[in-house]
Amino acid sequence: MKKTVPIRPFWYSDVFLFPKLITIVTTLDSEGRVNAGPYSHIMQYDVMHKHPRILLGFRNTSDTFKNIEATGEFVINCPSADYLEDMMETARFYPEGVNELEHTRFTMIPSQKVAPPSIAECGQIIECTVDRIEHLDRTQGHVIGNIEALVFDEELIDMNREERIRALNLPIGLGDEKRKYYYYSFTDRLAMYELQEIVEEEGAKPDIRTGMPWDSAALEALVRVPRGVRRMVIWQTERRMKKAGHPEVTLERFRELAREYGMDDEVLNRFETESQG
Repeated sequence: MKKTVPIRPFWYSDVFLFPKLITIVTTLDSEGRVNAGPYSHIMQYDVMHKHPRILLGFRNTSDTFKNIEATGEFVINCPSADYLEDMMETARFYPEGVNELEHTRFTMIPSQKVAPPSIAECGQIIECTVDRIEHLDRTQGHVIGNIEALVFDEELIDMNREERIRALNLPIGLGDEKRKYYYYSFTDRLAMYELQEIVEEEGAKPDIRTGMPWDSAALEALVRVPRGVRRMVIWQTERRMKKAGHPEVTLERFRELAREYGMDDEVLNRFETESQG
């Protein structure tokens, strides 16, 4: 039986279970002093590569938030599970101006595109500048950051996903109890499921069904679109064509619309397989 529970302060941690990526955000204050703090309220904001951005949530009284407001730069460092104790050390409430990293095994290194330092022991790092800052209320703020650089340990770059997951060994935050006891899980057990194609008739693969004429070149370009989103692309394209009064989808019009939605060759190449068709 399902039961509704009251929505109380810290419901996202005390009640609802949100697995989160654990990171350490490094910043500089207005005097150039280093600050480091752990943050897991992080998610991709703009996933397309033309203007990649990321969103972070903060208490707007935190040193990290104030530093980002003052300097417009920050670095998101992803520690491995081997450094959880050091990550927890950065969560302690040291006085303003104290560099928390000096109380850990972490090593500061210069960042490539921004002034705040990065952490050498973190296998993946995101260097950011501020796109905009939103004050939600008197206590909360959101930062939308421009991703200036994705930085990895060199040996990770050419690994496949499973190899990289195991090598990074990222801990997953599972919330806390009483703002004192923090829980984590680890990526030592993996499961991989293949997304299967929809079949409309037993033994038959779905074909390309359009609702208006497409010229042959546009249809060839449509074949490159992943099957999983092809129907959506057809619907969006034809809706725009009809609204603009175009009787046919031509290659030129399709490419123009694809560029508008970020579906350029670099994006499409990611989805192509030998069986694409």
